[in-house]
Amino acid sequence: MDDGTSDGPYGEAATYQRDGHVATITYHRPEAANTVNGAMRRDLNAAWDRFMADEEAWVAVLTGAGDRHFCGGADLRDPNGSTGDFSGTFWETPTINSFESGLEVFKPTIAAVNGACVGYGLTAVVSCDFVVASERATFSWPEVSIGIPTIVGAIRLPRKVAWADAMELLLTGEPIDAQRALDIGLAWRVVPHDELMAEARTLADRLCRAAPLAARTTKEVAVRTRDMGWTEAVRFGETMRRVAGATADATEGRAAWAEKRPPEWEGR
Repeated sequence: MDDGTSDGPYGEAATYQRDGHVATITYHRPEAANTVNGAMRRDLNAAWDRFMADEEAWVAVLTGAGDRHFCGGADLRDPNGSTGDFSGTFWETPTINSFESGLEVFKPTIAAVNGACVGYGLTAVVSCDFVVASERATFSWPEVSIGIPTIVGAIRLPRKVAWADAMELLLTGEPIDAQRALDIGLAWRVVPHDELMAEARTLADRLCRAAPLAARTTKEVAVRTRDMGWTEAVRFGETMRRVAGATADATEGRAAWAEKRPPEWEGR
């Protein structure tokens, strides 16, 4: 695993691979439409934990195995396992143990949506910083059509797109195609299917040119200050600037600029 080229020991239902500074996390149950069951939930949580702990991983790409499904949502044959292991109900023990449920990931994240993106899959997508979609992709939260409310999606989506566009997805349960997702701002780019992973990698490589700690700090400030007043937000941001400015990468960045050479980031 340390060489960044092999799957983790858990990687059967979801895999983690790193190539250079780019990690790819893959829903890996193509025979079951990449639906989330208990095994995949454990693998997904382990993969995201690995990404956060892996200091050589600066950017994550989330995608699905196969050509038809990004993630088919919860495996209804295993409804409890797909949510993860909680001791008690969520409101009694509000453990944030999954990427979908709000795990704080301040490294940049890209969703490379290669097909049908349903339920849990769409909740993960709206958690990502960038959404690159295949022309074949579709997006839906079908929960209301089977009598179940959508919760985390209902919290997140209205912060990303216009209210009526969010409600169309949340309250009809009907899928939208990639072009519609682009039109409402859910998708950032739509590309030919065969170019999807290359496009996601190109973006990841662009993101890796930034100092990784500076990028994480910038994202954290953007996330945490959304609900702050102006003065509180600026004070928090300036505190984070001082912390990041004391890193070795900040010193390297200034030296590289003065010497007119590309910086060599170390992530410390």
